[in-house]
Amino acid sequence: MQETPISESLLKSVNNLPMGKEIRIKNKILPYNKILRIEGDKSLSIRWALLASQSTGISKAINLLRSEDVVSTLNCLKRLGVKIKFSQKVCEIRGVGLNGFDYKKNLILDAGNSGTLGRLILGLLIHSNKKIKIIGDKSLSKRDFSRITIPLKKFGADFKTRSNKLPIVVEGTKFPKPVIYYEKKGSAQCKSAVMLAALNTGGETIIKAKKSRDHTELLFKYLKIPIKVTKKNNLDIIKVKGKKRIQSFNYKIPSDISSSAFFIVLTALSDKSKLKIKNVNINSSRTGILKILKMMGVKIILKNVKIYKGEKIADLLIKSTKLLKGIKCPTKLNSFAIDEFLLIFLVAAKAKGISIFKNLSELNQKESPRLSWGSKILTKMGVKNKMTKDSIKIYGNPNLSINKKVIIKNFLKDHRVFMASSIAALCFGGNWHIHDKDSVKTSFPTFLKKIKYLGARFS
Repeated sequence: MQETPISESLLKSVNNLPMGKEIRIKNKILPYNKILRIEGDKSLSIRWALLASQSTGISKAINLLRSEDVVSTLNCLKRLGVKIKFSQKVCEIRGVGLNGFDYKKNLILDAGNSGTLGRLILGLLIHSNKKIKIIGDKSLSKRDFSRITIPLKKFGADFKTRSNKLPIVVEGTKFPKPVIYYEKKGSAQCKSAVMLAALNTGGETIIKAKKSRDHTELLFKYLKIPIKVTKKNNLDIIKVKGKKRIQSFNYKIPSDISSSAFFIVLTALSDKSKLKIKNVNINSSRTGILKILKMMGVKIILKNVKIYKGEKIADLLIKSTKLLKGIKCPTKLNSFAIDEFLLIFLVAAKAKGISIFKNLSELNQKESPRLSWGSKILTKMGVKNKMTKDSIKIYGNPNLSINKKVIIKNFLKDHRVFMASSIAALCFGGNWHIHDKDSVKTSFPTFLKKIKYLGARFS
């Protein structure tokens, strides 16, 4: 009997927005002094669900992000035989244990728009005893999966695909073997997929990884999964021993800094505004946005800093900033701010002087070619910029003000392009027509409600 998908009402209840596929913004946002609470971190929400599925017993999450990417994750797990209850406040997963998935032949799993889900779940399927097809939407189906399938093949699993893109048919092996993997791109998704595969593998898997987000490592440590992380020559050496039983666990998921970043930049670029964002995940592998903005002169203060189950969280205080300066961004911060560069480019647009950002080819491996879109948005705004295949130079204008019509469309429904464009409209003025508003459901369903709460006017 086919599992019933997680109810779409979970998305509709938090995304009761005006009808139509685009929004129009004609006015800058007025000064505000507010407090915001942001939904749960997307990376942690997906990782919690995947690891809870591998545990024994019932795990519960509070503040799980109710976005399409997370709903896709829960639906895929249900199709793999995992029992899930999802209410307004709590998500409950009854784990099936390591290699405990139970499903019929020729199963199809739809990852939707989620690269995190599409890539990480492959790591949990290296032991699958029947073929499983992974599919995704138009955007996800354009993204490269060889960076995942190549290391996972070393475990013994088989992957059939055309041009290294979705759809992918995976057939696991009965006897997965530990591997040594060198992750050179600074991709947390690649690293995490291999770590999840190691759970079902006897012996010790060794990963030599360029530094990137470490949410998976912290969760492994919290769950007492045998893991050892050391540093050598600017690499993280991660050793994981598999076949360790995982106990069920409860998790109050902290707020997402990538979602918070939209309001950090909105406040910094708006007139006479102040904002406090509560309980934000400030994991050091995610705070590149804070470090870069502070270099540019943005006023950000951390309050009530504490550690929660390995993750560092804090309240963020942000004030409007009049004097911004251009920078040559240290490339070592790139992987720590990879989802926020569209917003960083907006700050550079209003900064005094020239800002230079290099080694950003990874941006074009996202839902859309984001480096290209960053340049397109700036050009539409009238901001001079020069882009290469992996860099951009932005000529800032502290007096930037837009007095023309700006249309943003055909961006593969990339949620971050939509939201960054909305922030630009509210900060710089102009008559903006921004298409595909439903793209926010991917990662931040309440985005438009939040900007409306701060005083944004749109139709």
